[in-house]
Amino acid sequence: MLENQDIRPAQVVGPLGEPLTLESLPPATTTRWVVRRKAEVVAAVAGGLMTVDEACERYSLSLEEFTSWQRAVDRSGMPGLRVTRLKHYRDQYERQQRY
Repeated sequence: MLENQDIRPAQVVGPLGEPLTLESLPPATTTRWVVRRKAEVVAAVAGGLMTVDEACERYSLSLEEFTSWQRAVDRSGMPGLRVTRLKHYRDQYERQQRY
């Protein structure tokens, strides 16, 4: 099997269906993380536009913070990234796991 880690897509599909490029991602100086921006960074990593390490370094995120975003998107989609509803979605996921 041949693998070339240097080949990356020029763009990926964003969370709202729009094309995402490195230039269209939130700026590295972003401090206010709204749902859309978080979802764009998660989509960029999932699509191979950047690595987890690059995302964490570019946005000064801890690995735990970024993986919590990924987990929220996987479990509940973009609404799961809303900080005000975090407990609601966590409880909902735990209930689903029980039954």
